[in-house]
Amino acid sequence: MPALQQSSLGESPGRRPPPAQPPPEQPDILRQFAHGDLDAFEALFRRHQAAVYRWIVRIVRDPGIAEDLTIETFWRIHRSHARFDPARSFAAWARRIATNAALDYLKGASHSFTKNAQAWDTPDLLEDLPQPPLPDPAITQEIRTKTAQAFRQLPPKLQVAATLALIEEQPYKEIAGTLGISAGAVKLRVFRALRLLRNKLKQQGIEP
Repeated sequence: MPALQQSSLGESPGRRPPPAQPPPEQPDILRQFAHGDLDAFEALFRRHQAAVYRWIVRIVRDPGIAEDLTIETFWRIHRSHARFDPARSFAAWARRIATNAALDYLKGASHSFTKNAQAWDTPDLLEDLPQPPLPDPAITQEIRTKTAQAFRQLPPKLQVAATLALIEEQPYKEIAGTLGISAGAVKLRVFRALRLLRNKLKQQGIEP
């Protein structure tokens, strides 16, 4: 497995325009990769590792974890080379594997949601939960922290859909393609995430 290029992975999570997609791969490289050619795999790794990292960090909101999951993603890609169809988009296939790796991480980390609460402390999420103005900054910060913690308690699939739709503002169609579900199913997950989040906040005495 080639080493991760640190210079391309130094970004912090946050809303940003979708990165420009690289031009289509040469068909020969994709065919060689599908047949297990290591040089072809390394070429694809160098070409796509930064985009995969950026996608993962949007989901997990932790640059360090995203670096580890980028390596895990390409390890899964390498092991699954025989199942790749060279006629399809490698970037889309890699993004789906990256999403699954991030989901697996979130499922395992759901018991320690408080560790990364600050990473989820974002005004974008709170904008979807209107609240009356609170003049006391300490109270405002407490609400943000509780919101972040409650969000981390949601099922991972709902977290991912809500993060990509509400915080990253990705199109529903793009999210649907990445998650392998319909756009309607994405909207349903976002709705369920917001409903569960409101219920959790109400249980803590916060009225969204």
